[in-house]
Amino acid sequence: VQLQASGGGLVQAGGSLRLSCAASGGTFSNYAMAWFRQAPGKDRAFIAAIRRPNTVAPYADSVKGRFTISRDNAKNMVYLQMNSLRPEDTAVYYCAAGYQLITSSLRTLRSYDYWGQGTQVTVSS
Repeated sequence: VQLQASGGGLVQAGGSLRLSCAASGGTFSNYAMAWFRQAPGKDRAFIAAIRRPNTVAPYADSVKGRFTISRDNAKNMVYLQMNSLRPEDTAVYYCAAGYQLITSSLRTLRSYDYWGQGTQVTVSS
């Protein structure tokens, strides 16, 4: 499975961005998809994950209510809509795919087999 993330950029605090991740090379619907982020000097951290379209998705507390993950299985795409952005959201954002993950595994970085190259999000104050 190959993953290609896009949509990052520079935005002012309070603004919005939509990240996209295109998947290829596998049966997309078999994979749980997630977004992680890594700020300078910090570990890569879980943001959100989704197993099937239109299902309840787990979120990190730091983004709950501001970010929304979604997926389109017909297009092999996963998205992260980010609203009310804050300077502390500045990081490289990665999409990830994990084969048939159970709910309890969705937040764990090592559960995911495939990773995109990352897209930089910078939020200015």
